[in-house]
Amino acid sequence: MIEALRTPDARFENLPGYNFTPHYVDDLAGYEGLRIHYVDEGSRTADRTFLCLHGQPSWSYLYRKMIPVFLESGARVVAPDWLGFGRSDKPVEDSVYTYHFHRNMMIALIERLDLQNITLVCQDWGGLLGLTIPQDMSERFKRLLVMNTAIAIGQSPGQGFEAWRAYNRTQPDMDVAALMKRATSVLSEAEAAAYAAPFPDMSYKAGVRRFPDMVMTDPDMEGVGVSKRAARWWANEWGGESFMAVGQQDPVLGPNQMAHLRQIIRGCPEPMMIEDGGHFVQEWGEPIARAALTRWGDF
Repeated sequence: MIEALRTPDARFENLPGYNFTPHYVDDLAGYEGLRIHYVDEGSRTADRTFLCLHGQPSWSYLYRKMIPVFLESGARVVAPDWLGFGRSDKPVEDSVYTYHFHRNMMIALIERLDLQNITLVCQDWGGLLGLTIPQDMSERFKRLLVMNTAIAIGQSPGQGFEAWRAYNRTQPDMDVAALMKRATSVLSEAEAAAYAAPFPDMSYKAGVRRFPDMVMTDPDMEGVGVSKRAARWWANEWGGESFMAVGQQDPVLGPNQMAHLRQIIRGCPEPMMIEDGGHFVQEWGEPIARAALTRWGDF
């Protein structure tokens, strides 16, 4: 049994802009006893499902501005929290957090919920992990909405990332609210605090600590093989519709990195550039969601 902490529900009361009903599963094979949270809005019989995957140190709160737009189009929206984040349980030991621990969990959750006709919506670790999943269940995925992320194949994204990783290593009790406010100036104090709600103290932050060190910047790191295979799949086998939005103020995964990713994704059109948007570009999510749906003819 993996030792884990569970954030008290009271921490999630009255968060600005976020009033979605929580859903949980706690018996996924290999993850028994770990409670995984996900938002699940809209009809279970909808003809399209938007699967929204967040990164570090955020959680499904990140998608609060996009979920209503997807629902308006008549779709189902599922937004899970990775283990270690949001309302999902938080394994205590740093060593639990590995690439395949998280990737396999998400595959099992997609299978459990039997999600079909999926639009993958991803950013940051939502892409580093999520972009490697469709190749292994391609019959379920139809569209891609991708923002400020990468497919990591054993090379560093650059000095910006190395500086962030080094800083993270000095912050075992990262002030998540302050980090989000610095990275996303449009946030109110209450919204920044909502991002920190999952983490009452340092003991809940193993995932926050670990994820930057998990980024595959060396060819021998776990996840490189599956990511290289994913890059080939997106380049040669992907046949669905895509939409890319780029927060131009992101110092790590900004326009240059996203231009490289666009070259990998077969048929990916010119991106929507969000001039004031930073790394957490979902904070400009309503116009992004509307632009993607308009392009796809859902509005």
